[in-house]
Amino acid sequence: MAKRRKKTFPCGHKGYGKTCHRCEQERREQEKQWQALQQKQLEKKAWEATFEQDDIDLRSLPQYVVLKARDIISALAQQQSYRDFNGKRMRHDRQIISIPITRNYRMICRDDGEFVIPQSVLSHEDYNVKKPGA
Repeated sequence: MAKRRKKTFPCGHKGYGKTCHRCEQERREQEKQWQALQQKQLEKKAWEATFEQDDIDLRSLPQYVVLKARDIISALAQQQSYRDFNGKRMRHDRQIISIPITRNYRMICRDDGEFVIPQSVLSHEDYNVKKPGA
């Protein structure tokens, strides 16, 4: 029985066979990472493209806040009451309505008689520092 000899591949690794399996495995792993990066970039572009349809600027907010704010905006556009979302009129200006989106974010809207028009979404810190509409 003849003894097999390891050969040295051009990459410097040693082994049996026609190709270096170690380098081939590393190449496949890098290709997977590159495809995952490309997929992530496509998803990010698609997410950023959705902001073009928004009535107010929601770009600086976390994703879960943006999704909930969009749900509330679409419901208000269909003339659903702001009270359904625990919205309250402000004491200093009864035309301004504050709707809690999450524990840390509020949507400020203006009542023009027939419709409730969203103005902005503020973090709770920004909301507490200045009175909206003042």
